[in-house]
Amino acid sequence: MARYSGQQNHEIWRFLGKACLITLLAVGCLVGGWAMGSLYPLPFLTGEAPRASSGAQASSAASEPQPESGPASEASSQAPVSSAAEQPGIPQDKGMFSPWYQAAWNRMQSMSLREMVAQVFVFRCPDSGAVKMIDDYQPGGYCLMANAFEGKTAEQVQKMTASYQNSSKVPMILCCDEEGGTVVRVSRNPALAGEPFQSPQQVFAQGGMDAIVSDTQEKAALLKSLGLNLNLAPVADVSTNPANFIYDRSFGKSAAETADFVRTSVQAYKSAGLGCTLKHFPGYGDNGDTHEGIVYDNRSLETLESSDFLPFQAGIEAGAPCVLVSHNIVACLDPEAPASLSPKVHQVLREELGFTGIVMTDDLIMEAIRQYTGGENPAVAAFLAGNDILLSSDSREDFDSLYQAVQDGTVTEERLQESVVRILAWKYSMGLL
Repeated sequence: MARYSGQQNHEIWRFLGKACLITLLAVGCLVGGWAMGSLYPLPFLTGEAPRASSGAQASSAASEPQPESGPASEASSQAPVSSAAEQPGIPQDKGMFSPWYQAAWNRMQSMSLREMVAQVFVFRCPDSGAVKMIDDYQPGGYCLMANAFEGKTAEQVQKMTASYQNSSKVPMILCCDEEGGTVVRVSRNPALAGEPFQSPQQVFAQGGMDAIVSDTQEKAALLKSLGLNLNLAPVADVSTNPANFIYDRSFGKSAAETADFVRTSVQAYKSAGLGCTLKHFPGYGDNGDTHEGIVYDNRSLETLESSDFLPFQAGIEAGAPCVLVSHNIVACLDPEAPASLSPKVHQVLREELGFTGIVMTDDLIMEAIRQYTGGENPAVAAFLAGNDILLSSDSREDFDSLYQAVQDGTVTEERLQESVVRILAWKYSMGLL
């Protein structure tokens, strides 16, 4: 066997030394990569898609593709709930707004706690200082009464509503009660409408359901042209006795006929692109006026299920996005509290009638609530009962009460987030976001 020279031996040892060093470096890199990967998994190693940080996720809402609103988006309503449903505070349903929960959750991440609390309020629009109130509170919406339109031209109303939206960080719900008949906030102004809208009873008597469709679409077109996006109508209460408080505002016919009216109205609002509200759940019946004081409804559950619930069920199935809850104390559902403050009543609406949209209180300033609470602020009780939106004329007091309750833990942030996500998702579905 040939022997290597000293120089050859030296070269061989140099080569082996380099090989060992390279091997040690490679092993070190693999071990270090495994350790880091266990803490921060790399997508190309794990096969998972990259995940944005929470900050990037919160800022992505504006660029994230969203389902289109309107009839073309009906197929998207069948889409599965997005990954946001796994986050705390996300509504655990696959309801009408679930395709927008992810975008809503992303948008919510950029909001302060104070801004989140404000989203659950629709304030009664003040007679003066309306823009200042938006600057101060950033409420989820305004409810405009007749004085907001009185003496104004259409152009002036449009400028008014535009100023509200321009002052708000999040587009607002702008609504009114334009029921027709005895409750007309907009059409009573001759500068905005040729004549006040007639009651549903009058419209139907003159032209049947076809006239109801035309009348509803005309209402929707007028409100939209003025910058409003929600009507607090149709009235879904069943009343056939002219002596009853709610009769003039109702359809004035049987439960089945009222259900047909409500279904037709909701479909007409949808086709016209305006939001609508079913009221006053669980049904006024032949009871008194909650504007004036506490009202007790002693009818049986069988009566509600076979009569009063039917129009609400028809409206829900037709796609109504919002239900307004009354202040009646309905003994068969909860003999201890007004419906608007009762978790049991909200449970019936959500679980038995299957409603997944926005639940709103009637105005919390009404005497039925004032007398029941003995002057105590009702906002926290109303929110804990299950309402998403509180309709408030005592705007500052109601806001401060709920904000304090979230700060001290009486209302959990998760409960607040659930309603905020649902409200923002509603706004996405309407094309406001």
